[in-house]
Amino acid sequence: MAKLREADLYAPVKAFLEAQGYEVKGEVAGADVVAMRDDDPHPVIVELKLGMNLTLVQQGVARQGVSDFVYLAVPALSGRKTLAGHIGVCRRLGLGFLTVRARDGFVEVHCDPAPYVPRPARGRGGRLLREFQRRVGDPNVGGVNRVQIMTAYRQDAQRCAAYLAEAGPSKGAVVAKGAGVPRATTIMRDDHYGWFEKVATGIYALTPKGAAALADT
Repeated sequence: MAKLREADLYAPVKAFLEAQGYEVKGEVAGADVVAMRDDDPHPVIVELKLGMNLTLVQQGVARQGVSDFVYLAVPALSGRKTLAGHIGVCRRLGLGFLTVRARDGFVEVHCDPAPYVPRPARGRGGRLLREFQRRVGDPNVGGVNRVQIMTAYRQDAQRCAAYLAEAGPSKGAVVAKGAGVPRATTIMRDDHYGWFEKVATGIYALTPKGAAALADT
């Protein structure tokens, strides 16, 4: 199979726009694709690239000085998360976003150019603030995401484990008070890390895995 080129995106995008009544021309005043329709004085501009990158975004933003109807077009993407991220960027910038399927030239419109209207994300903002406030110190290096992230929850679990390592099997309420972790019983009961085991009603002990985790801190 021949390697895909930017020029290979042009014909499908042109056909897509022509089907909507536009006259389409390529490479007009630096723009990859320009489309005009008799009853509309505003041109549609499409910038083509083989992948979403900063250069493409910058080109799209620059074209907004000429028209309010600017689209970015790239080959179809397989990852939903990646696609959603690209759509989000375009919406925030007021750009449209198209993908072109290589095997048959199918053009899909994921969003049209429009002013960005932010939606409140109170839930996510609240979670961020709670995590910031609960976390002790600054145990993580920003930008390093391939290692175990130290969350406030993990810090609380470590304090529970450290208490059990010193005091031996204990009741949840005792651990909560001694370790200074109000949610100690819930943490040990849920046991997300495999560090705790229930040895009697309401009493928890440290597992070998928990002891090993403490030794690594």
